[in-house]
Amino acid sequence: MALPSIRSVSLALIAAAWVPLTSLAPGAAQAASTFPDKPVRIVVPFSPGGGTDLIARAMGVAMAQDLGQAVVIDNRPGGGTIIGTDNVAKSAPDGYTLVMATFAHAVNPSLQPKLPYATDKAFAPVMLVGRSPNVLVVRKDSPYKSVQDVIAAAKAKPGQVSFASQGPATSAHLAGELFKRLAHVDLNHIPYKGAGPAITDLLGGQVDLMFATASAVGNLLEGGKLRALGVTSAQRSASPDLASVPTIAEAGVPGYVAESWYGLYAPAGTPGPVIARLNAAARKAVTSEAFRKRADAEGLIVSPGTPDDLARYVRGEALRWSQVVKDGHISLN
Repeated sequence: MALPSIRSVSLALIAAAWVPLTSLAPGAAQAASTFPDKPVRIVVPFSPGGGTDLIARAMGVAMAQDLGQAVVIDNRPGGGTIIGTDNVAKSAPDGYTLVMATFAHAVNPSLQPKLPYATDKAFAPVMLVGRSPNVLVVRKDSPYKSVQDVIAAAKAKPGQVSFASQGPATSAHLAGELFKRLAHVDLNHIPYKGAGPAITDLLGGQVDLMFATASAVGNLLEGGKLRALGVTSAQRSASPDLASVPTIAEAGVPGYVAESWYGLYAPAGTPGPVIARLNAAARKAVTSEAFRKRADAEGLIVSPGTPDDLARYVRGEALRWSQVVKDGHISLN
């Protein structure tokens, strides 16, 4: 009996292996081609009115114009962002539910051994929206006029110079812990239940300094009630109000970088074409004039890129901060 030719075998194998996309995932191809045909929800794991909420709302307005559907902001605060994030992890992977993730997304796995989701498996990255510095601030009548003044005082009085934060393991807290580690000083951390009370005590003199988010202290810096000594980012801030403020690294703490950031995620399993559509809408949103104005006000460095860019950035952040958490024996208690 004659053996089949190599060509006929190859064609047979190709024919057997080829399966229409619709049969691989019933309805997925059609859903992707018509996406979106209803409103998209962005979960913000914080209360309304904060920096993350404002950025998400600005994104939502601009994305809605491109997607042709409403983008609804759903505030679900609590649990150090875990409550809102878990809601998205357990949502249908269809692109209609997203989370505006922040610094906490990369840090929580080091702090919470029993998260209700696996951070590295439960989410599909969409886009890194942007990065922004925290700002080392003191009250206007503080004796500290520079980063070097703070370091000198902390070395002269170990454990007596205090810094406030909006809570344990927040960006303000961990920025301070990194400062302690790299500047070889001992500062006394005073956690508060939110940025508002922390800043109130900073203004009142109950604490000495704070590594505050730029959005939380922008108006107070502009009004002269607080003084900025350094920004925590690798480069100086693009914000006009902070452009003349040195980075903490250039002010005398080599290697110091601590950034707040915003990134959009969908649930794991969201179809690739849907992720691509969301990424395109998000890219267009962050380049809109309205969003740029909000970003400038927040001191945000807009960083539109691919889903892989967000994945790589957050992996690096998670690794770096896990070491800070471990070395500082930091917990949420």
